Amino acid sequence: MPIDAANAERIQDRLREHVLLPVERAPLPAIVTGVDISYAIGSDYAVAAAVTIGTSDLAVREVSLSAGTITFPYVPGLLAFRELPLLLEALAGLSAEPAALMCDGYGIAHPRRFGLACHLGVLLDLPSFGVAKTDFVSTHGEPGPRRGDWSPLEAGGELLGRAVRTQDGVKPVYVSAGHRISLPDASDLTVALSSRYRIPEPTRQADILSRQALREGLPARG
Repeated sequence: MPIDAANAERIQDRLREHVLLPVERAPLPAIVTGVDISYAIGSDYAVAAAVTIGTSDLAVREVSLSAGTITFPYVPGLLAFRELPLLLEALAGLSAEPAALMCDGYGIAHPRRFGLACHLGVLLDLPSFGVAKTDFVSTHGEPGPRRGDWSPLEAGGELLGRAVRTQDGVKPVYVSAGHRISLPDASDLTVALSSRYRIPEPTRQADILSRQALREGLPARG
């Protein structure tokens, strides 16, 4: 774990060289694992959830939880260093390796083009992408009003992701590829996994279950 923000940024710069962003489309995976963390108010205790969802029926296939103390401070752009230890522990508790990872956060739509989805994807060598609730570093036009409509997220002429409408008339979410997945596939998966709500089911369930475990006081492992 880096001891300060400058060291963390150097790690991001080094690992960014390993990001692979294919142009080719691929068949959508049968399952997608969403990850999220819930924090206890007024303490460093947090709970991470990894929830695997079936792409065709949106049913929960498996859940793994991990609890512990967050040791890295909150620094914009360095969220991964706060969350990675618990997220990796939660993912390690799954019996089946994820076919793809969906993060509540960013892929390359990040100040150093290396958000949480990139970091997890590179470390685990898994297809990964981010679905964020707010835009971070880019600009975009308003997507059309219908489910599946999108507009490009851009910064300095660089395409970083898409603002995607997951339900008719609701605010868009912000999709960016992280590693080993194309942006169109990440966008299509986001819509496919959002049958009823603005937030796609893998990260929505990870949020719900991590909050529930936080309320119940899930003990740290080990």
